[in-house]
Amino acid sequence: MTESVEELDQRNFSQLLAAVGRDRDIEAFETIFKYYGPKVRAYMAKLARDGQAAEELMQETMLAVWNKAEQFDPTRGNVSSWIFTIARNQRIDAFRREKRPTFDPSDPAFVPDDVPPADVEFEGRQEADRLRRAMETLPPEQLELLKMSFYREASHSMIAAELGLPMGTVKSRIRLAFAKLRAALEERA
Repeated sequence: MTESVEELDQRNFSQLLAAVGRDRDIEAFETIFKYYGPKVRAYMAKLARDGQAAEELMQETMLAVWNKAEQFDPTRGNVSSWIFTIARNQRIDAFRREKRPTFDPSDPAFVPDDVPPADVEFEGRQEADRLRRAMETLPPEQLELLKMSFYREASHSMIAAELGLPMGTVKSRIRLAFAKLRAALEERA
């Protein structure tokens, strides 16, 4: 290119940006970068008031220009407006990242209570007592099947084999035990 960066006008920048988007033209991007990089950095320095942050935001902006060059539409605006819109969006995203609180796993709001509230614990004990009393009313063979099934987590077929009972008998006794427990718990409620 024979023109210096200063001599380029917006029409030329549109053509350069089109070449970047279409052909991934590195020379065209270098020209855009040399012209707009310092301007974007100055804009970011004014907003961020931090030279390092301004440099990083300029780099992110120009990377986005490289990646999105094919999306530029000269009928919707000029190159300068498009690049500075990207820069503004990069700054907004960075601001949101800065202002987002960091997650503290030891924050009391996120740590479950070691001890349940007294009312929950009291209700739980009451329910356990009601269930224990209701289980005491069951015939011994039904109580034994429930204990095997739920405390030992034995399957119905294992219970049947261990006690030498038909599978149907095991299932019907467990069903009867549940019906009696349900009835006992409902009448005590």
